[in-house]
Parts: sequence; structure tokens; C-alpha cells
Amino acid sequence: MFTIELTLKHTPMPLSVQKKESSEAQALFGSITESLRNNNGHLIEITCDQQPHKRISVLGSEIAAVQIFEKSGTATASGRPPGFFSLSSDQ
Repeated sequence: MFTIELTLKHTPMPLSVQKKESSEAQALFGSITESLRNNNGHLIEITCDQQPHKRISVLGSEIAAVQIFEKSGTATASGRPPGFFSLSSDQ
């Protein structure tokens, strides 16, 4: 299972969908990164393979970052995969 995670501008929580096939995940990742390159304000509609009724619609101009990763048996201590940033209570 492949996860595509979107980070939106001015929004702390990422949005994510899962795709079963690598080719589908790569195609979705490519279309989103192309939207980021063009900086267009088109509406992007994304569906999830794991939860068929889950649908996400977001303006392309509001996406700050996108990442793709394969769900594996190894997870971090928090149970979340590595991402763009991490917060630590250690000071």
C-alpha cells in the first residue's frame, strides 16, 4: 500500500490517501507535483483505494508539499511514517 500525503498551506494536519498499485501512486504524485510546478489554482480530486468512499478535493494552489511512501512493517515510535518535519518535547 502506497500513501500520498499532502501538506497544505496554513494547515498543520496533512491530508493523505492510499493507493494499492505503485503505478497509480506514482501517477498521482506526478500530477500533483506538476500542479505545484505550474502553480495553478485548479481543483484536484483524489480518491483512496483503502477507503473507497474517501474523496479529497483541494485547490492546487493551496498545496505546499507532497510526499509518497510505501507502508511497511517498520514504523516510528509514534506509529507515523517519517515526514517533512518532526516535533519533539525535548528541550
